[in-house]
Amino acid sequence: MRHFLQSISQHIVLLILLAGFSSVQAAAYDDLLRAAEMGDASGVERMVARGLDPNTADAKGNTILMIAAREGHKDVVWALVRRKANANRRNQHGDTALMIASLRGDREIARMLIEFGNAEVKHSGWAPIHYAAFQDKPELIKYLIAKGADKDALAPNGYTALMLAARSGHEDAARALLYEDADVNVRTSDGQTALRIARLRKHSGMAELLSRAGGVE
Repeated sequence: MRHFLQSISQHIVLLILLAGFSSVQAAAYDDLLRAAEMGDASGVERMVARGLDPNTADAKGNTILMIAAREGHKDVVWALVRRKANANRRNQHGDTALMIASLRGDREIARMLIEFGNAEVKHSGWAPIHYAAFQDKPELIKYLIAKGADKDALAPNGYTALMLAARSGHEDAARALLYEDADVNVRTSDGQTALRIARLRKHSGMAELLSRAGGVE
């Protein structure tokens, strides 16, 4: 009986110790997420150096690298790519850190992710070039294409980057794509071209630009 009670006591102590460790660990991960969001590069580096995972993610699957890219914290992004954080992890929406940086139009963060983090520029589904066109970021569009992005890639909605630019009337993005020889006459599954999309949206300047580039309806 005495041995049984001793065994039970040892298990209880062990459970208490494990619970305490889990609580401390959870607090440390919360601190890491907070440091990434606040742009505390030295804090992020210190915590990762102590053994915390550089791919730590929040409840929505946003890694600290994604958070830093979203907030425009270049120093944090640099610290994480140096620590070999995975630039190709995806959150619950399927976005990578590079896709998030492309939504911001942040060419410098995009450069760090691609050149030092081996971020994928070209992949199926929504891609960085689609986001850059949607947000009218011409310089980033040119950079992504130079790094291998498919200028005529189809997004899940069947649109190319040029069509996305046409839909929103983003003439600078369209010029960048046309300069890089994007195909002006790709059609959606229902037969629409970028020119047709621009005219339906009443973007007269965009329609004229696409027409001069050889666009047809």
